[in-house]
Amino acid sequence: MTEAKRLPIDRRMITILLIIFVQMSGTSMVQPILPLYAQSEFNMSPEVITLLMTVFFAAQFLAGPFIGRISDRRGRLPVLIISQIGTVISFVMIGLAQSVAVLFFARVLDGITGGNIVVAQAYITDIVPVKQRTVALGYLMAAFGLGFVVGPAAGGIFASLFGPSIPFLIAAAAAAGTVILTHIALEESLSGDDRERNRKSKAARIRIVEHLTNGSLIAVLSVGFVARFAFGMLIGTFALYAESILFAGADFAAVSLGVGLMLMGVGVGQLLTQVILLPAALNRFSDSTVVLMGCSARASSLFILAVAAEPLLGSVGIIMFSVGSGLLLPSLQSITTKTVAQELRGAILGLFQSVQNLALIISTAIAGAVFALNPTLPNWTGAFLFCAAMIPGLFLWKSMRHESLVQSQLPQARGQHV
Repeated sequence: MTEAKRLPIDRRMITILLIIFVQMSGTSMVQPILPLYAQSEFNMSPEVITLLMTVFFAAQFLAGPFIGRISDRRGRLPVLIISQIGTVISFVMIGLAQSVAVLFFARVLDGITGGNIVVAQAYITDIVPVKQRTVALGYLMAAFGLGFVVGPAAGGIFASLFGPSIPFLIAAAAAAGTVILTHIALEESLSGDDRERNRKSKAARIRIVEHLTNGSLIAVLSVGFVARFAFGMLIGTFALYAESILFAGADFAAVSLGVGLMLMGVGVGQLLTQVILLPAALNRFSDSTVVLMGCSARASSLFILAVAAEPLLGSVGIIMFSVGSGLLLPSLQSITTKTVAQELRGAILGLFQSVQNLALIISTAIAGAVFALNPTLPNWTGAFLFCAAMIPGLFLWKSMRHESLVQSQLPQARGQHV
């Protein structure tokens, strides 16, 4: 575990983290605005608004494994650039939209080309040693967090000062900047030999039936699914929940600013978790133990949000939620890459994202209807689902602990045979 402290930070790592920071600043800039924008400009109901998220995640679900697999075979760099261009086009379309149909088309386009996060994760696993992979993915989450510090607050301020469409155009400009940065500063992480081997390797072909017997992988995907389902219930309705409960009676400008500042707390929590809490946890505990800690923090945060009636307590809940995310996701992703052959890293991360997106498809599709019943019901539902995620989490902890014990005894066994 002590090797995590000596993770080298080279030019490639700095560049990919900077790309993720700029990308997430733009993405999180529009996150608190889109539901309010759809409601105020297009008079959409909560049930239809949450479907904007559903179609995005549905497109990602279908495209995710293919995007990851193409990056294994053709290289990370071209896929990363193409996916970022798709994000630029979609943000411009939303900012200039004149109809609901254009909004939905833009969200589908962004989902189809939205493999940049998967490819960035695969890129980092290419350049970082296995034992340092969780901390490296934690650095990526820190870049996420820093982007969430800047983005939501900026989006709320721009929307309150200049109108709801401006943040989308600014986010498009930020995403365009990442395309240029990627082209200029980032080099391909897979050699020609690596790509050729991945194209020809039988291990590099995903066969779902074979993976059904991989207990650790199934447990990871189960935790990811349940946790992401709960997340979808929250994110699908948070802006609407804040408008009706936390900022009841406030106008559009005040709600936009308030939601943006609250979501900035997500970034603060993520950043502090990756810089301080995750490295400390990994020096004392295994990845699977940290997964359980993350599930516990997320469950507690949603219980707080379910009873919160004012912004201060709501902010505490949202920051605790981000801490749980910072512990949970890097550990899950790292375990995922260790459950399959190295030729399959990009594809299995794509599968991991697709399973999570399947949860988001279902949860965001029903979140509006659940919210219509009671604005706090999505938070209650999410809290209990995170408690349920502890069940496959405990199975994962037991199986990973067993594997560690077996591996620790191998040298001793070999010594007895000599």
